Amino acid sequence: MKQSRAMSLVESLANIAIGYGIQCAAFALFLPLFGFRPSLHDTLVFGLIMTVVSVVRSYALRRLFEAIRIRGAA
Repeated sequence: MKQSRAMSLVESLANIAIGYGIQCAAFALFLPLFGFRPSLHDTLVFGLIMTVVSVVRSYALRRLFEAIRIRGAA
């Protein structure tokens, strides 16, 4: 079954939303171990930047693999 572009985006956003929370927690917990003390604001902004990058990457890869699947079936 073919996944629509909209559902590819929804799946990516759900995946990244969960990853955002994990990333922010990890950033706040582990960076102090290396001598960095990020503020809550810095943690959230950096998480947002990485989230945007991840959404674009995930969506592009999903579309690439869908195109490969379609070409292989033809």
